[in-house]
Amino acid sequence: MLGRRPPPARQGARNAAMEPTKHTIALVDDDRNILTSVQMTLEAEGFNVRTYTDGESALHGLMTRPVDLAVLDIKMPRMDGMELLQRLRTRSHLPVIFLSSKDEEVDQLMGLRLGADDYITKPFSQRLLLERIRALLRRNEATRGEPGGQAAAGSLVRGDLSLDETRHQCLWRGKDIQLTVTEFLLVKALAARPGLVKSRDQLIDAAYGENIYVDDRTIDSHIKRVRKKFRQVDDDFNQIETLYGIGYRYKEE
Repeated sequence: MLGRRPPPARQGARNAAMEPTKHTIALVDDDRNILTSVQMTLEAEGFNVRTYTDGESALHGLMTRPVDLAVLDIKMPRMDGMELLQRLRTRSHLPVIFLSSKDEEVDQLMGLRLGADDYITKPFSQRLLLERIRALLRRNEATRGEPGGQAAAGSLVRGDLSLDETRHQCLWRGKDIQLTVTEFLLVKALAARPGLVKSRDQLIDAAYGENIYVDDRTIDSHIKRVRKKFRQVDDDFNQIETLYGIGYRYKEE
């Protein structure tokens, strides 16, 4: 005997509950052609997209209507990408991908030091941007233990350092350290094996994932920013050691 079909309304609600939640991406660029083409690509891949053509409107929009990730250009009217990124980092560790031209190496490094998680140079492949967005969202979900990400491993304690992946929380001597997604993963990779030297390539794999290329100086910039954040609450912080020409390690207690 054939079973009865559930009522259409209930079936629709059940199907909706099974569908993964769409991520919302903010695109901030004063080049409307880039905004339109990237928006179409991301929406075709299932993302919700909000676009802004200047830094001021983007800051207001991101503070009042949070998103899952933002892609920021440098040169924009009313507030450039650098200032926007700096203001965002005083209020949020929102995952951020920074856009810069090939001849703006100084800006790339400055963007990382201000707290960008990743950067892409213009002109860029939209497929590359899509893959970087997906990779950063996966990393963010993994550190927070959200559905769709890897299961969070819980807490990691190393002396005065405490990392809680489920809350994306980093404490040093009981004081909160606001880390971006990339910074959190770097600290976790180093602190997980105190005394063990991690090469820059190993840290790139830990923070960005395999098969993603970033320059070695990107890791150096992130580490400098991490140290600065810890030293804002503890002038004597020196747990992350540099082994010149080799990499970094977390000092054993």
